[in-house]
Amino acid sequence: MILIGDSGSTKTDWSIVSEGKAVGRIQTSGINPFHQERTEIDRTLRVEVLPALGEQAGGIAQIYFYGAGCVPAKVPILREILTEVLPHARVVEVASDMLGAARALCGRSEGIACILGTGSNSCLYDGQEIVSNVSPLGYILGDEGSGAVLGKLFVGSLLKGQLPDELCEEFLREYALTQADIVEQVYRKPLPNRFLASFSPFIARHMDVPAVRSLVRGSFDDFLVRNAMRYHRTDLPIHFVGSVAWHYRELLTQVLGERGLKIGTITPSPMEGLIQYHSDNV
Repeated sequence: MILIGDSGSTKTDWSIVSEGKAVGRIQTSGINPFHQERTEIDRTLRVEVLPALGEQAGGIAQIYFYGAGCVPAKVPILREILTEVLPHARVVEVASDMLGAARALCGRSEGIACILGTGSNSCLYDGQEIVSNVSPLGYILGDEGSGAVLGKLFVGSLLKGQLPDELCEEFLREYALTQADIVEQVYRKPLPNRFLASFSPFIARHMDVPAVRSLVRGSFDDFLVRNAMRYHRTDLPIHFVGSVAWHYRELLTQVLGERGLKIGTITPSPMEGLIQYHSDNV
């Protein structure tokens, strides 16, 4: 059996795959070796993953883990922990969430793969590996089109009085926030990117408001110009994965078309594509 993990900082989705089909699915806490200590990762695997696997744990022959924070310096540490916790696995591969997205979206074909979720990222993929990557730079300097940036732009416009009054009142009432609360969360509390991204569902529900739609359209266009188009491969399809890409797919598709770009797959999660990729590989 194959165990595939797809992790962000808050949650990890796992699929147990046998003969090309998912025979089990698990969701556990996020695993991010860039931010977490070895002991914390080990505990998550032993306390959350192993009990959920049960008797299937002994049948796991291959592990493929893709995650945020899986930078080259941290990959050996996570691979070692996975090997210790699941010693029957003959193959243990750890890679970035970007490579996971590329494999899920493009398979073994050339393409441009993009992530639009809490953050954003992109790469040029040759069918096997990432050959070029424009640095996303995070939600302050980059992350165009991401949930965090959409939230940042939306809240900034709202607090500066650039959105309709009734929309502002509805937002502050729904989230039980004041301007002081928002400033406190963004500038003094941890993980402001997640706080800002949490407003994406509200933004998506109000796309009929011209100012909101214009804000989102502009951010998606910025993502294309400053990221996807930087690979100078207009002959290739541009694929997307992530909650923002999925929920705003109608407008995203429209912006791609206006730029004359080839539209590829848009999916909320890379898991189905990864199951297909690794099943074919077997």
